[in-house]
Amino acid sequence: MMILYSGPTCPFSQMSRIILNEKGCDFQIESIDVDGFTENENTVDLAQLTPYGELPVLLERDLLLYNVFVVNEYIDERFPHPQLMPADPVGRARTRLFLHVIEREIFPHIRTLENSKSTPERKDHARLRLRENLEILSFRIGETKFLLSDDFGMVDAVLSPILWRLEYYGIDLPATAGKLETYRQRLFIRPAFIDSMTPQERTMRN
Repeated sequence: MMILYSGPTCPFSQMSRIILNEKGCDFQIESIDVDGFTENENTVDLAQLTPYGELPVLLERDLLLYNVFVVNEYIDERFPHPQLMPADPVGRARTRLFLHVIEREIFPHIRTLENSKSTPERKDHARLRLRENLEILSFRIGETKFLLSDDFGMVDAVLSPILWRLEYYGIDLPATAGKLETYRQRLFIRPAFIDSMTPQERTMRN
C-alpha cells in the first residue's frame, strides 16, 4: 500500500490527496505537522524522507518520492484511470508548461503565506502578487468546464487547494474574476476534493 506523508494544513499535500482520491487508490495517510497546528501528529523526521523538508512525500515499497509534481505524475501513471495528464504529447507539454508557470508565479507566494516565520510585510506583498496572478489566471478561463478542457485534469488538482485557501490567506477576488469564482466552486463540489480535506482544512472557510 502507498503511504503519503502529508501535512494537515499543507496545500501541496492536499494536491496529492485529491489525485489519490480521484483515482480511487488504496492508500494510507501519515500526517506530519511541521508547523505545530495540531497535537499528536506523526513525529517522523521529515529530513529523513526528503532533503528539502517539504511535503508531500510518497512511499510505495522501496520507492520514495518527493516534490509534489513528481509525486502527482507518478500517481497518474501508476493508476491510469481516470487519466489526469493529457494522452497526447502536445497536450502533456502544454499542461507541464502551465504547471511550470504555476510553480514560478504562484507557489512562491503560497510558501510565503504558509511560512509562520514570514514577516507581515512579506505576507502583504505575497497576498498582493498572488491576487494579481489569480486575476490574470481568470482571463485564461474559457468555455470549458475546467481550466484546460471539459475533463478534470492535473492543473485543476493543483489549483484546487490554493483557491480553497484564498479567504484563509486574506485574499478577496476582484469583481473582474467572476469566471474564476465559478470555476473554483465547481472544483469544491467534486467528491475527490471533499474527501481530500483534513478537519483543519474544512474549517478554513467557516
